Amino acid sequence: MTRILLVEDHEEIWDFLSRRLQRRGYEVVLAHDGQDGIEKARGTAPDIILLDMNLPVIDGWTAARTMRADSSIPRIPIIALTAHAMSGDREKTLAAGCDDYHAKPVDFSKLLGQIEALVPQSSVPAQ
Repeated sequence: MTRILLVEDHEEIWDFLSRRLQRRGYEVVLAHDGQDGIEKARGTAPDIILLDMNLPVIDGWTAARTMRADSSIPRIPIIALTAHAMSGDREKTLAAGCDDYHAKPVDFSKLLGQIEALVPQSSVPAQ
């Protein structure tokens, strides 16, 4: 089963995403701030990380850079989830170490496509 680490501090968003992802056959691990996200990336072996950029304690950009620099965390694909949709924001998230970018509000079918593109097909649940 594909394990997704969802690092999101807004209850409405993590509730919506975790329920929909679980219905699609994914296992979802939640973290509610950047520091918790880093710790869960170390301890839960996720297949992919959905990382909000505006987080308490440590923001998403810092969390992504920290995960990439930490040799105890394997190279896990990261999709940035952000309300920042201005020119240059996508490039900023990619420069921080994210593999892809998804502007909020979340387009769930598009997000599923992004997840499937980054996770090996053998671990993606059958639809």
